[in-house]
Amino acid sequence: MSFFQTILRRTYDNPWLLITLTCIFWAGNVVAARVAIGEISPMLLVSGRWCIASVILIVFARRPFLEDWPALAPHWPRVFLMGCCGFTLFHAVYYVSAYFTTGVNLSIIQGVSPIFVLMGAWVLWRTPVRGVQIAGCALTLAGVIIVATHGDVFSLKDFDFRIGDLGVVCSAMIYSGYALSLRNRPKSSSLGFFVAMAFAGLLSSFPLVLLEAMAGRLVWPTQIGWMLLFYTAIFPSLLAQLFFIRAVELIGPGRATLFYNMTPVLGAIFAAVMLHEPFELHHAVALAFVIGGVTIAERLGRRP
Repeated sequence: MSFFQTILRRTYDNPWLLITLTCIFWAGNVVAARVAIGEISPMLLVSGRWCIASVILIVFARRPFLEDWPALAPHWPRVFLMGCCGFTLFHAVYYVSAYFTTGVNLSIIQGVSPIFVLMGAWVLWRTPVRGVQIAGCALTLAGVIIVATHGDVFSLKDFDFRIGDLGVVCSAMIYSGYALSLRNRPKSSSLGFFVAMAFAGLLSSFPLVLLEAMAGRLVWPTQIGWMLLFYTAIFPSLLAQLFFIRAVELIGPGRATLFYNMTPVLGAIFAAVMLHEPFELHHAVALAFVIGGVTIAERLGRRP
């Protein structure tokens, strides 16, 4: 086995590295979403990213998909629903909700996904939820709140719940349901399974683009829009999702999704570097809270 193959194998078998890379790519997607305003419309961005990702997968991963198809075919309706929800509907609802709520509300509410996963795991499988895990999740959520309120947590008294906030809650629930469903996915390779869901995400995105065009809100990508399209297709869509599926396979949905709260904190760091937004003390404090919460829930939350 070559050195390069060894590195790839160790990366693919290291859930913490996979989750870290996933959060980095998703945080980059936050920056891309902000830059994309006026450069490409939201539904076209959702559909375009899965179109490019699907083409790449056809070229490089068609053999694993064809080998796994006999195992996937009997479960195709469930696979299609998972791809529709986790890859298309989640982003569609989230992007639309961003037009109807504040950035503070958006940042706070998206941090509830791990809570929904823990609750869903308990409801579906009676997975024990220890007090330490709840404390760790609360600590990571506190870090997200610090970022969202720019260190002024007292501004929460002015929290204004809107239709967009309900949409963000719905998107968090959709993605949490998708994460939970990965536990009982069809028995196939992660790559073959991902190819099937990518096609499902692409097919299910077409009606949304059509509706966007009929509403007169379709914005064809500019040069920057095309760059953003390729970035979101390769990193947040292709690599991040594949890494997340593998991480869930290795450590389960509850532990994997807890790391999701690192994304808004990393997004703040990327925004400071790439968009020249200020990185202040509360960002550093929030980062410590999030990493501390993840450590508490993961290390102390384990049963002997």
